[in-house]
Amino acid sequence: MTLQSLGAACALSVSLAASAQQVSIGTSVPGSIYHQTGTVVAQLLNEKAGVGTTIQPFASPNVFIPSVNAGDMQLGLANIAEVSYALEGSDHFKGRPNKELRAVAVMYPLRSAIFVRKDSPIKTLNDLKGRPAVDGFTSQKIILPLLDAMYATVGMTRKDLRGVQVPNVTVGADAFAAGKTDMFFFAIGAPKPREVDASVGGIRMISLPNTPQAEAAVKKHFPYGYLRLEKPNPGSIGVLEPGYSLAYDAIVFAGTKTPDDVTYRTAKVMYENAKAMGEAAPPFRLFDAKNMGKDLGALQYHPGAIKFYKEIGIWQGK
Repeated sequence: MTLQSLGAACALSVSLAASAQQVSIGTSVPGSIYHQTGTVVAQLLNEKAGVGTTIQPFASPNVFIPSVNAGDMQLGLANIAEVSYALEGSDHFKGRPNKELRAVAVMYPLRSAIFVRKDSPIKTLNDLKGRPAVDGFTSQKIILPLLDAMYATVGMTRKDLRGVQVPNVTVGADAFAAGKTDMFFFAIGAPKPREVDASVGGIRMISLPNTPQAEAAVKKHFPYGYLRLEKPNPGSIGVLEPGYSLAYDAIVFAGTKTPDDVTYRTAKVMYENAKAMGEAAPPFRLFDAKNMGKDLGALQYHPGAIKFYKEIGIWQGK
């Protein structure tokens, strides 16, 4: 699987024999971890599952989740928190429940981190006090509770920094590269941090403290998250020494109007191509095929995915 073929996969259209329709996958914009890994899933569906699939990028999942719920799109990539908020109509989906959402597969842990320049005097989160920092995230609202959770691990709030308003993490990374902020927030392993690393002469992750108090602060502000130890490796740009990120699950999801055959084939092709996915996109190196159908609480799985997981004996849901 090559990067060139990944790009070609986005435009490839093949008829889906069973449902005679094209499938679209909602992702975030190019440079994001969802666009990178969604492209890999699209290629597999096109080339190995006989499902004609295209990528539709948006500013963030909170923009396209309602379209998946309504059946206008068949699949989407997002994190468990955002899909759960949408399902129940809470947080930034308050008063707008999306009751038709269903899980298809758990992909990998999203490892969120705050980055600074490699040669920056900023060594800890406390060193960010009073400094310009990305904030706002009007089109990617899930980021604010993540930042709240991170700052709370050291007793800070977003008010302790000078907020620079950005709509999403990609624009925030560009603002950092342009010198408008002293930090940016992004997922470890996504393409954008690599781009920023090259443009500014190196970036460095700021570790979260690994203490019971920090873990409790994370759960208070972002119940779906947990502290995760990160170690330097070629796929984790900016992780220069062991440290802790804020992690939570990224998933493929669908709506009840998505055909069972589509979700069955999606789960199957991911399960059977774990190695190829990891070779194509670093985040998929953390894909755990045996846990792709694990219990996600109130978020139910799509019947097609359940059928596949039961067939191979890895079903963990209720």
